[in-house]
Amino acid sequence: MGKYLSYKEIQNRCGKLQEKYQIEEERFYRVVEIWAESNVSPGDKLLGSFHELLHIVNEEMDTIESNLDLASSCQMGCAFCCYYPIIINKMEAKLMKQAIAAFPEQRRKKLHAHFTHYFQEYGSQLEELSAIETETDQEFKLAYRVKQLPCVMLDTETNQCMAYEIRPIPCRTYVNYADPKVCQQNLMPKETVSFEFLYGEYMGALNEFLQFLYEEEDTAFIDYPNDLYTQDYLFNWFKEGERD
Repeated sequence: MGKYLSYKEIQNRCGKLQEKYQIEEERFYRVVEIWAESNVSPGDKLLGSFHELLHIVNEEMDTIESNLDLASSCQMGCAFCCYYPIIINKMEAKLMKQAIAAFPEQRRKKLHAHFTHYFQEYGSQLEELSAIETETDQEFKLAYRVKQLPCVMLDTETNQCMAYEIRPIPCRTYVNYADPKVCQQNLMPKETVSFEFLYGEYMGALNEFLQFLYEEEDTAFIDYPNDLYTQDYLFNWFKEGERD
């Protein structure tokens, strides 16, 4: 495309989503079926399926954009969306931590040093935000955005995610197809789009896999089903004492 899309153009194209796109649910479940039969530990099965399911979400996003003739205007170094609140469950947090533990030593140490500095700099503001009831306060996203607090995974010097390949689903499905200036000039731009329905298939496949492992009496590092129903801000899962 030679130009950025207007808000109306984005609405029109996204309005054809049901007509032009159908999610391939079986792709998600095929991943966990293959890992269930693999000859590795339950922990490795979980981590392997986690990585592959994230990749499938990326591929589904590519398919959506291709079918709707959409091209993201997001660029590396543009990190406005990294100042939104991200909420994940304890299972996702544990999977992220296990993935980080497998990072090369230098990268892992750099990330942990970053966490320490992050909480030293933003700790008091993060505590204020943690007190907001996200389920009952309809304006909690705006309250968070007003604080202009970067994601716990964001390197603010490079404006790049320090755990990009394992970033949560909202970070993969929230996109801008309009002029990038709308993100720069608005705390809550109306032009951006979230294909958050992909989270349902991703989490559904992981849940089914964990049910299987639960019946096998070994869910590795996951406390099933409790971890699925315990949610918190992403940053709270990486506070001192919560990182391991």
